[in-house]
Amino acid sequence: QVQLVESGGGLVQAGGSLRLSCAASGRTFSNYTMGWFRQAPGKERKFVAAINRSGGITNYADSVKGRFTISRDNAKNTVYLQMNSLKPEDTAVYYCAAADPVAHPLVVISTAGAGYDYWGQGTQVTVSS
Repeated sequence: QVQLVESGGGLVQAGGSLRLSCAASGRTFSNYTMGWFRQAPGKERKFVAAINRSGGITNYADSVKGRFTISRDNAKNTVYLQMNSLKPEDTAVYYCAAADPVAHPLVVISTAGAGYDYWGQGTQVTVSS
């Protein structure tokens, strides 16, 4: 199984930037599609971004497109979420997730959490106004 640990969250002013990291266990990190989701208090969990195994295909929620960038370093078993121009509405717990694209075809273009088999514990991002 895959264990995921997020880091990099914190408090930032509107307009600022944060970079989240998600470290994965195991030697098969490159076999997984990776995604970021977020959940604000009292809100449903929402898709943020996804990246395929090689890093050549990315997918973003409309609300973050142009501001956030997902990337991965397979040699380091790590996926990143660079968040720029942060807004108060970005405040949420951010979760890293891993999906097997063989078991779940086209998961990289999905905006649903279904298909992601492994989830991290989350990291809090708070954007002040």
